[in-house]
This record gives sequence, C-alpha cells and structure tokens, in this order.
Amino acid sequence: MSESTGPRPALDLEAFPASFAWGTATSAYQIEGAVAEDGRAPSIWDTFSRVPGAIDNGDHGDTACDHYHRWPEDIALMKELGTDAYRLSVAWPRVVPGGDGPVNKAGLDFYDRLVDGLLDAGITPSVTLYHWDLPQALQDRGGWTVRETAEHLAAYTTAVAERLGDRVTRWATLNEPLCSGWIGHLEGRMAPGLTDLTAAVRASYHLLLGHGLATQALRAAAPGARIGLVTNHSTVAPASDRPEDLAAAARMDGHTNRWWLDPVYGRGFPADMRELYGVELPERPGDAELIAAPLDWHGLNYYFPVTVADDPEGPVPYAREVRLPDVPRSGMDWQIDAGGLEALLLRLTEDYGVRELYVTENGSAFPDTVGPDGAVHDPERTGYLEQHLAACARAVRKGVPLAGYYAWSLLDNFEWAYGYDKRFGLVHVDYATQKRTVKTSGRRYADVIRAHREATAG
Repeated sequence: MSESTGPRPALDLEAFPASFAWGTATSAYQIEGAVAEDGRAPSIWDTFSRVPGAIDNGDHGDTACDHYHRWPEDIALMKELGTDAYRLSVAWPRVVPGGDGPVNKAGLDFYDRLVDGLLDAGITPSVTLYHWDLPQALQDRGGWTVRETAEHLAAYTTAVAERLGDRVTRWATLNEPLCSGWIGHLEGRMAPGLTDLTAAVRASYHLLLGHGLATQALRAAAPGARIGLVTNHSTVAPASDRPEDLAAAARMDGHTNRWWLDPVYGRGFPADMRELYGVELPERPGDAELIAAPLDWHGLNYYFPVTVADDPEGPVPYAREVRLPDVPRSGMDWQIDAGGLEALLLRLTEDYGVRELYVTENGSAFPDTVGPDGAVHDPERTGYLEQHLAACARAVRKGVPLAGYYAWSLLDNFEWAYGYDKRFGLVHVDYATQKRTVKTSGRRYADVIRAHREATAG
C-alpha cells in the first residue's frame, strides 16, 4: 500500500470552537469481553459469532480487549491522547440479562465505576444505549421484528438513566440502526443473520420506534439529559448520467440515508421507499410523533461514499456498487473520500435543520504491525485522520454546528463479521497479551488536540 492517502492538508484548527469535544469511541461487545461474568447473559452477537462461517477466522467477543477488567488502563490511554470526551455503549444483556424483567445490579455497577473513572480523569462520557447487542432472550421472542422489543428498550433505558443520569448528560439512543435493520435482517452479514425483506422493514420501523420510546424514557428519568441519535450515512453518486443510474442512485440514497432521517425529522417514512419495499409498516396512531421527538443533537458516523449503477435483477434497492479505478482505499476496501463527510455534515444542517452535530465515528482500518522499534507506524491512518478533520473544519466554516469529533476507534477491537483482522484503533492491541501501544496516528491526534487548545486559549 502507499504511504499516505493523499497530500497532507493544512488543518484550520481555529475553525473549531474552543468548547469543541475531542474524543474517541468504542462499543461494548467490541471491547469488553467478560461475556459470562457478573450476570451478563448472551447477546445476539454471542450467538451469531458461533455460527460456522459467520465471522472471519471463527473469532468472537468472549475476551476482545478485556476492557471489562482493564478499563482504568484504557482511561489512562485517553488521558495520554489528551481527549476530553469518550463515547461508549452500555451492554443491554449486562444490565437486563433477560431483555426485560430484573435489572442486574452488578452490570450497572460496572458502568457506574467506568463513568466515575472518566469524570475523575476530566473526560466527558457520551453513552449509547443500544450498539447492536440485543439480549438473545429477546431475539428468541422475535427481536426487532416485534413491537415489544422497542418497549423493552425503553424500560432498559430507564434503568440505566436512573443509575447514571446524575452524572451522564450526553446520551444516544441507538447506534447505526441501518446496520441492525438492513445488514442484520436483509443482508445477513450481521446479527441476527437474517435475509428477509419483510423482517428487515419491520425491524427498521421498530428500531426507530424504540429510539422514540427511549427518548421519552430519558426525558422522564434524566431531565437534564441531552439526547441524540447516531446514524451512519454515505454520499451516493450515479455511475453515469443514464436515467437508469440516476434512478438507482436515488433509490440507494433512500435506502441508506432518507429512510433513517426523514421519519426522525418529522417527514415520515419516504413514500418512494415504502412503495419499493412493498412491506406494510406496523404503524399505530402516535408512532410518528414518538419517532420524531425533538433531539438535542445528532451523531454522524461516516466512513466512505458509494457510486452505484442500476441493477434490476439484484436485491433491494436494485442498485449495485461500482468500483471506481485509481481511488485510494482503506484496508476494508472502502473508498476514501473526506469530501463525503463535509457533504453529509452540510446536508444534515441544511436539509434537516440539525442544530448540534457530532462526528460520532470516523476512522480507517489498515494492516498495522509492531515494528522492530516497538512502535506502530501507520501513515495511512494518520493521513485519513488529517483529511477528515480538514473536511470538518471546512464544514464549520460553511455554517455547520459541529460540536465534536470522536475518532473510531480508541482501540483495535472485534470488528464484527471481520473478526480481529481489521484494525481501526489509534491504539494497537496485541490480543495474545492485551498490551496496548499508541500508534503514530494516536500521537498525531494528540498533537492536533493540543494545537487546537493552544490556538483557542483565552
């Protein structure tokens, strides 16, 4: 691979407000391990990772980064990087092992200690309530295809907020419902591993309903909460100016972007996509208002753009991705284009009226190795980071109310169906020994944070 992802941009750090949050992000199943300790019950990812062929190399999250036991060391790494914000997720099966019913005190105790440790270190926790690890007990009863799961999410939310809401103010209900809905229920590449359009559409609806119910629960249990939703998006371009490809790009945009944004911002589920899917939504009176409950902020996860051509014989949305020649790609084989991040930030601001935005995930995987000097040199990731921060600064100069950036990820971790081969971390993890090593990209991020504080001091 090349030594960089393009020319190093000048970083306009003064574009960011002095209060800008510099953070890192993780999720529970990807780093915690301890899947059978202190009362935690199996999640759909514990089950899916045991399906032959589902996960590269037969990997699973049983130990992952052992964060459940090593969290003080990981907070020390955050301090070393100079970050002042951390996005984590709470594991539903650790807090309510049965999905509904009794709350597991030991599970809440862990997050209680973690939040206190972060605050003691001067790091603001941002808590995501659902990052894909649905209790298997609920999946056995229909999972996200049934309405009761959305209601159980609200009850679980109440339990977490009542315990942590006196100290945690920044909350997200869901992370990337697109992945849970489409990749987990339509494409089968994520838990629960279904390939059923009807199930996928119903799951997508109940995920957003769960978001609305969880927002309502948070408002009641933690009146000072600032509540957001985290969604992942891509810019979509047609492969040509043929009418068929233009229509395919519109369908892909609906599938990837509008389906997940329009209902949340009061526009309802897009009529063209409802017609395309041909699946009746399980709507009830009042649902639309719940889903469109006002938010305090929105989190954007961005990794890559897509270019598509018409594919009438393919699966919904009848658009296939076209691989462009001579464009930089990450170790995930994803196209690298920081301009897509700028465009999406502008779209959320201008088209949806978002008043406070965070980049809640952004990062790149490359095949990192520890060198003879004991260091991990990752110039490609460093270049990716710089280019995307430059895109953020351009967006701010154009009026985007961007309040923070969370690099994905603090640690190399369990990368879902890709197992442990794909490394996104600013910190390298030797999974055999659990040794952590800050990479060159992590050092660069620390330099950027320090330079921003110096530029905006006073």
